[in-house]
Order: sequence, then structure tokens, then C-alpha cells
Amino acid sequence: MMTNKRNGTLYTGVTSNLQKRAFEHREGTIKGFTKRYGCKTLVWYEPHENMESAILREKQIKAGSRRKKLNLIEAANLDWQDLFDNLV
Repeated sequence: MMTNKRNGTLYTGVTSNLQKRAFEHREGTIKGFTKRYGCKTLVWYEPHENMESAILREKQIKAGSRRKKLNLIEAANLDWQDLFDNLV
């Protein structure tokens, strides 16, 4: 999940290359939701063995409430730190 600030706008997506995709969001190189709302901070991610399970999980998260998304973030990243540097 990417955000623009603590408790701000949240973006949930799926990718086969998180480091590359998070970099693209940070740099604003791709038009769309994250660029429009300034979601540049990676605050939560969950690795999966295959794309099928990742997509199913993404749909589950997107269908959930905002509170459930906040709980996921804060269970693993209480201070909402940018996790991008952990990917390198």
C-alpha cells in the first residue's frame, strides 16, 4: 500500500516487481491515481508465491474497510515509515 501521508489517501495494488513499481510511484512517472493524489510512500506490502494469490489478496484488501487497511499497516508499520529502502 502506498500513501501520501499518515492516515491519508491509500492505494492498494499488485505487481511482480515491487521495487520497480514503488520507485515509479515515488517518481510520479506513471499517470493515474497515485500521481494524482501524491501517494509516494510505501507503508505496507505482502509477498506472494504467485500472481494469482497476490491478485486474490489485493481484491480482498480492496473490498475491506478503510479501518481494516489501517490495521494492516499499523500492525506491521506503526510509525508509517517508508519501506522503500528496505526493498533494495
